[in-house]
Amino acid sequence: MLNLRDLNRATLARQHLLSRHQGDAADIVHRLTGLQAQEARPPYLGIWTRLEGFERDDLHTALHARTLVRATMWRATLHLVTAADFAAFRPVVEPVLAAAARRFDGVDFGAVVAAADRLLAAGPMTFNELRPRLLEEFPGAYDRALGYAVRMLTPLVMEPTGDRWSFPREPAFGLPGITLASAGVEALIERYLAAFGPATPADVQTWSGLGGLRKVMAGMDLDRLTGAGGKELFDLPGAPRPGGDVPAPVRFLPDFDTLVLGHADRTRVLADEHKGLVATKNLRVRAVYLVDGFAAGTWQIKRSGKRAKLLLSPFGPVALDPLEEEGLRLLAFAEPDATALSIEVTGAA
Repeated sequence: MLNLRDLNRATLARQHLLSRHQGDAADIVHRLTGLQAQEARPPYLGIWTRLEGFERDDLHTALHARTLVRATMWRATLHLVTAADFAAFRPVVEPVLAAAARRFDGVDFGAVVAAADRLLAAGPMTFNELRPRLLEEFPGAYDRALGYAVRMLTPLVMEPTGDRWSFPREPAFGLPGITLASAGVEALIERYLAAFGPATPADVQTWSGLGGLRKVMAGMDLDRLTGAGGKELFDLPGAPRPGGDVPAPVRFLPDFDTLVLGHADRTRVLADEHKGLVATKNLRVRAVYLVDGFAAGTWQIKRSGKRAKLLLSPFGPVALDPLEEEGLRLLAFAEPDATALSIEVTGAA
């Protein structure tokens, strides 16, 4: 029987949030099976909080070398993944992406994808550049539907630049130059459990967008565990489950962090009563900080000239001292040219 703290510590161990991993940026992204990358900055901070000695140039270099790519993957959203995982798992999530594309009626998907492949063969384009070109071939169509169909159905990667977080506000997308070869859904489930387990089939579905996973998992060689309330959990044999009494250090997770979004039941990290303070009505997922392994509040950085301030919005009473050292390290990484760093508690989130 795993209680809530046992489940919390097992997941934090796999997320490298109990102790930072010794390795490089590509290694940690592989171990996490990707990081949510709706925006350019969060993956940098998500790696920083999990990887010992991480430097900004490490990720920038890996992106330009195409060791890592930013592409549409899990849940039909942008993720930072290894090139190898893009090749192995982009075909696995094709049903999810195809279903997302069908939100628009009256689109000849095959023809649109063929046109996009032909146009992008000449070089990367932003979607503001690509949509007018598509309209020339599909006059009268809804340009946003054409662009969305391409985004979902054509394997594309975002082109890195020299920008601070490696991508501009309006990025270009290009053909990946990577041969796709499906590793299969069982391999994906194993990778998920290695990064997020123990978990239910509903957890894997929430993270990946894929359905029908209970039958697949029931046929795999997995440990069967019992969680709170008698819930059946699946896990990899021999995966780390250190126990709920293991200390968990303060950690700062960025907006849209993969851990916060990785389960149907998020209570292993985020209490139900705090969900509305983290996931907003306009679909943002706020940055949170962990105290004793659980989300204890949200945070943001405010910059004024050469001054950078970390604003904390706790869910309840907070002692600033335990947060100060890690918070100032976060500020120094995120705002390296700031000459004055400070932390302020702004009240309840």
